[in-house]
Amino acid sequence: MATPKGAPDIEDFLQMLSAERGAARNTLLAYRRDLESAEEEVPLLADAGADDLAGLGKAWRDLAPSTLARRCSALRQFYGFLIDEGYREDDPSGALPRPKIRRPLPRLLSREQVETMLVQAEEEAAGDNPLAVRMLALLEMLYGSGLRATELVSLTLDTVPRDAPLLHITGKGGQQRMVPVSTRARQALSRWLELRPKGSRYVFPSRKAHITRIRLFQMLRELAGRAGLPPSSVSPHVLRHAFATHLLEGGADLRVLQTLLGHADIATTQIYTHVDSARLVELVNARHPLGAGGLAARRKAD
Repeated sequence: MATPKGAPDIEDFLQMLSAERGAARNTLLAYRRDLESAEEEVPLLADAGADDLAGLGKAWRDLAPSTLARRCSALRQFYGFLIDEGYREDDPSGALPRPKIRRPLPRLLSREQVETMLVQAEEEAAGDNPLAVRMLALLEMLYGSGLRATELVSLTLDTVPRDAPLLHITGKGGQQRMVPVSTRARQALSRWLELRPKGSRYVFPSRKAHITRIRLFQMLRELAGRAGLPPSSVSPHVLRHAFATHLLEGGADLRVLQTLLGHADIATTQIYTHVDSARLVELVNARHPLGAGGLAARRKAD
């Protein structure tokens, strides 16, 4: 449906997200889908009023709360863009529904389960089979650095300095961060770099560019099955959760964890605190003045 003459449209909005916020390709695709879905219900989207947007709640009533929340978020940002561009003075997005959603708790792998996968990958990579060595490097990088799937598969050679245990990562929103690489991951990665096909700028190349997130997902589940674990329990994101959870259990500071994971908001990182309640109780008992390690211990000593 055509946008009124002179009105910024969805393409303009997406270009702004890309240029000014560094939005990733997948983010842009998601915003496009959400806004085009809205445009199917409200054809003149840029000129829509509050009454028009109020009807979306009914049209989208069968959507999952998380999907509805994402679509409404895209619309709110779109109308904020129209105001910034001077096309509108009012913001009709207040009429959009506000579904209550709970952030799901991350699926977790125990240390023993991760170790089982690592042992399986190490045994398969005992020789110089390139695919087995690549699988070991991918697994070690996911668990040893907490990278997102997209960040891992799109690594380029210039982001992996051989003389420093750090990766230069460009994450969501174009945010850059330095990510330490564990000794084990560095060793596995070095083995793979000796065997990888030459001629590509990607660390994990494929015939077209680099291996895809979907292929990484499939490879991990296949490895989990060979290791005797339920394949459905394993994914790149689950291993990222394991990295974060096990670091927190080991005493990592939440702010440090936020930096390592590339979270813009500490609230996103705080979801991991639920898995470590036992350590938090132990910490309070040991450090609080009224805990077992405080006044009680000193009175006993006296």
